[in-house]
Order: sequence, then structure tokens, then C-alpha cells
Amino acid sequence: MAPRTVWTFNFTGWILFTVSAVAFTWTTWAAGDPVGLIASLAFLIACICFIVPVWIHRPSKTEE
Repeated sequence: MAPRTVWTFNFTGWILFTVSAVAFTWTTWAAGDPVGLIASLAFLIACICFIVPVWIHRPSKTEE
């Protein structure tokens, strides 16, 4: 599999994890659950921490 294709799958997965973390944060905030809110915010921050190096080390579009 080409490096760009592998990167696209990895990046898409982390974006989906981040979207779910935002949804978890929203629902726990709406429910007024402070422990769940802290946990979902930690999950969101972790997702962002994983996205940054994936984005920085993305292969060029011409790299196949």
C-alpha cells in the first residue's frame, strides 16, 4: 500500500476519534457529569496529541 494511502487511513481514523471525543464531551457536559466531562476532555486532548505528529509527518502527494 502506498505511503499516502496509509497516511490517509491513519489520519481519517484520528479525525473520527476526535469527532467522537467532541460528541462525548458534549453529552457529558449536557448531562452534568463532571467525572465524565474530565474523562472525555482527556480523550479529546489525547486525540489532538496523536493528530499533530500524523499531520506533521504526512507524505507528499507525489510520494507513492
